[in-house]
Amino acid sequence: MAGNKSYTIVEYFGGDDGYRCGYCKNEKGNFSHGMWSHTMTVQDYQDLIDRGWRRSGKYVYKPIMNKTCCPQYTIRCHALKFQPSKSHKKILKKISKFISKGELPKGQDDGEPMDSVCEEAGPREPSKVCHSEVKCAAATDIQKELAECPAISEVQKEAEEATSTVPETSRKDPVSVPDRRTTTTAPKPGVGADASRPPCRKAKDLRKERRHQKEQMRHDADGVSSIVSPSPPTPTHSNQPKPLEDFISESLPDNSSHCLEVRLVPVSFEDPQFTASYQQSVALYARYQMAIHGDDPSDCSESEFRRFLCDSPLEAEYSPDGPEVGYGSFHQQYWLDGRIVAVGVIDILPTCVSSVYLYYHPDFASLSLGSYSALREIAFTRQLQKQSPKLSYYYLGFYIHSCPKMRYKGQYRPSDLLCPETFVWVPIERCIPQLENARYARFNQDPDAGDARVLKDVGRALVLYRRTVMPYAAYSRKRKGSSDETEVQQYASLVGQNCAERILLYRA
Repeated sequence: MAGNKSYTIVEYFGGDDGYRCGYCKNEKGNFSHGMWSHTMTVQDYQDLIDRGWRRSGKYVYKPIMNKTCCPQYTIRCHALKFQPSKSHKKILKKISKFISKGELPKGQDDGEPMDSVCEEAGPREPSKVCHSEVKCAAATDIQKELAECPAISEVQKEAEEATSTVPETSRKDPVSVPDRRTTTTAPKPGVGADASRPPCRKAKDLRKERRHQKEQMRHDADGVSSIVSPSPPTPTHSNQPKPLEDFISESLPDNSSHCLEVRLVPVSFEDPQFTASYQQSVALYARYQMAIHGDDPSDCSESEFRRFLCDSPLEAEYSPDGPEVGYGSFHQQYWLDGRIVAVGVIDILPTCVSSVYLYYHPDFASLSLGSYSALREIAFTRQLQKQSPKLSYYYLGFYIHSCPKMRYKGQYRPSDLLCPETFVWVPIERCIPQLENARYARFNQDPDAGDARVLKDVGRALVLYRRTVMPYAAYSRKRKGSSDETEVQQYASLVGQNCAERILLYRA
């Protein structure tokens, strides 16, 4: 749907009861607020994850950070500034060796656990609500109630502005990182002592000499008159760090033993590529969950796969200034020699690519596919940014410092963590020392800073009541002093002003 007919509709469940933690296995230590989303716009979900929310299928949850056993901090990577580390380059070389020579590394991967399946903190699927049941409040019915709160048209106008880029369809062409090939000339082997050649020198000595030359140039420049500034030396191509895309291309050599292809497929049973590969994806997911996470077959059935990784509240949307593939939920499939060996589930949102989950064939665990897929998704984000300038971040889900096996996400830098109290982004380097001292930390150093997007007037929050959209102030009058004001206030403070005035909170 488009325009003012596109709404996000949620049911809020609160967060009083503790449930099992997928990280430390505490049976009652995980606390979170939960909402069931019947449908959701990509802009609303973008705003929600920027306040610490995250989805598992259609269930959207927000950890209670100062109460839960393993605080989960939203983490994002600056995709455009990302440079692969030595360990990332090692992984890409490992992939290259496998593809070119067909040799799997011996032993198991050193551990890249994906986010656990969200344990159910609320009902799986509450009452059915669809857009066809939603109608705008008639002015003649609630004009008097609206006199004391902002007009519904103003709220709808803001929603229209936020969803003015809503698409009708999404392109179904597979997308992958450009498969550029870079050729390098191998150094000639040494030929022994040769009077016509300078003697061999150690790299350490060469670095010292270059450092000395730079210091000498800087010293000479200081003696130049302050009126004339020396022109900085033009950087040569060799001095520029090699971009991530080149490393990925080098990991996919020509004339290899294997062929690896990455395909982007919309999560839609109306898409022929998705339906054609559906059963293969189901089987791969079950095999992964049983081998890697030790799940029982009943816990990774087709219905669970569909609920967790196919059911998405996000409406497929398209914008003229957005990516060609559109916004929404996608499966990024890794095809090796004609079969799927891994699937990365992602959401493409207005300012980011959000990683949802990854599953892969256990036989290829030693290839570090968790890290490899993250590198491919960062490169994919950079590709989308060329089409949509504001789409420049890669969200890795939650960073859990108290769980050592989940700290690997902090290796994708530069990255930020979300302050759980003020919802501002703070460089991870500033956050780590605080997390070393305590599991829960407020990252914003300004003691006077608060939530800038808090909804001060709960009466402005939109609700869906008896198939009619209305502000909470009008709803409470119709209910003659509804007793759910505390719950609505809590919900509104958690989602923030922008979402509270756009999202429809379902009231039975």
